[in-house]
Amino acid sequence: MKQAYTAVILRDEDWWIGWIQEIPGVNCQERTKNELMVSLKSGLEDILELNREEAIDRTEGETFEEVTIVL
Repeated sequence: MKQAYTAVILRDEDWWIGWIQEIPGVNCQERTKNELMVSLKSGLEDILELNREEAIDRTEGETFEEVTIVL
């Protein structure tokens, strides 16, 4: 299952800046739009993986269940 996210991007003089609307903390600044999109994708992948790891760490070895929720 693939999830789609919304990147908000804009040009600010010599820089492209952007962030992922749905995930706080994923924001980047690059010289080109293409570099910005690559950085945003990488940042999004990193934060999602970190969030997954933290969620499982919170179980502290307890038996848990993962349930998919589709909107």
